Amino acid sequence: MSDTTNDTTNETTSDARPCVREIELRGHILDSGVFGRVLEIIMDNEFARYTIDNFAVGKTATEPSTARLRIEADTDEHLDDLLDKLRDIGAIVTDDTDAIREPAPRDGVLPDDFYATTNLETEVRVDGTWIPVALPEMDCAIVIGAGSATTIAPSDVRASDAVVVGHAGVRVKALQRPRRKQVFEFMSSAVSSEKPKESLIAEIARELAVTRAAGKRVLLVGGPAIVHTGAGKYLERLIRAGFIDALFAGNALAVHDIESQFFGTSLGVNLDDAFPVEEGHVHHLRTVNRIRAAGGIAPAIASGLLTSGIMYEAYTQEIPVVLAGSIRDDGPLPDVLTDVIEAQRAMRRYVPEIGMTLMVCTLLHSIAVGNLLPSSCKVICVDINPASVTKLTDRGSTQTIGLVMDAASFLREIWHALRPAEAASIS
Repeated sequence: MSDTTNDTTNETTSDARPCVREIELRGHILDSGVFGRVLEIIMDNEFARYTIDNFAVGKTATEPSTARLRIEADTDEHLDDLLDKLRDIGAIVTDDTDAIREPAPRDGVLPDDFYATTNLETEVRVDGTWIPVALPEMDCAIVIGAGSATTIAPSDVRASDAVVVGHAGVRVKALQRPRRKQVFEFMSSAVSSEKPKESLIAEIARELAVTRAAGKRVLLVGGPAIVHTGAGKYLERLIRAGFIDALFAGNALAVHDIESQFFGTSLGVNLDDAFPVEEGHVHHLRTVNRIRAAGGIAPAIASGLLTSGIMYEAYTQEIPVVLAGSIRDDGPLPDVLTDVIEAQRAMRRYVPEIGMTLMVCTLLHSIAVGNLLPSSCKVICVDINPASVTKLTDRGSTQTIGLVMDAASFLREIWHALRPAEAASIS
């Protein structure tokens, strides 16, 4: 296909010669919708036009497609603005220049025009060579060092760091959707409660096993509903059996898990018969007090005060546990990080090791952790409220699969899918 020009846009408004640049698109650009998105962005700009100079469609499931487009705009400013938007969804500007760098003016402050990152794989051009940006994360900046580039949170930038500004010399790899028909690939962002969950959970279990076999951690981000719904026992088993090897949560999950071990209640409700217990409303406060008196969760386990539960299993198995606090926490427990910046840093330390994340019934923690994860990390968000799932994808974690179901059902089913024989014997 060649010399195909759209004629739906406005004519150039002056006699000046229009500004022209070429872009390339590579990969599964049709299946993933990247090609259509590029055309949509161009045609929404009243000052721009395009010509498709070359388009080669991949003929097999693994063969990528390629396209070359010539972009015209009325002014350099309009063209630069358009190219910035196209770069961010995976377009390659064929004659791109080196990335522009400016020193950070002081600690914790970025140059005004810093490049704001996505969670997609990114490269920057330095001295004519494209180099990968380490640790992709959304809403960060890029700092270039000696032959390397990495994302950095605004709070962690230091004075004189070489920060990338503008979009020139930056390219991202669009999130690709392979052509093989797998449940995991094609049910991304599926939020309907009527989706076939059995096959999807089986596929999630397979991906979880593959992730661990590849030497990557499986992270669970959990909310207190796991305990409230009686699903704590399934999470305990998953941790004890080695299927979950990192846990991020807040004060509430830890407190109510330990409350259930001390008093048999969660938020004062008996977990056996679902009836409120007299004076049960203070059980979580007494729980916090006991753990604080012991000096923390680990000392409580060491002394024999805490002998079972989610936190017991996590600490006993010595998996990474990050408990991030909030302004509404009771106590909190001594293990909770009440400085949110320090909590982010603690979680970031483990992000490179994470290959798959299960987010179970915790909206704010799911969004917070989702902001830290690269697009290459598979994410499964489980919540009884469909809005929780859509909020996560709307915030940029587009690699997310959504399941509308309660915590107990999900954790029970994933446990059975992973260890059917053992699960059947102890249910």
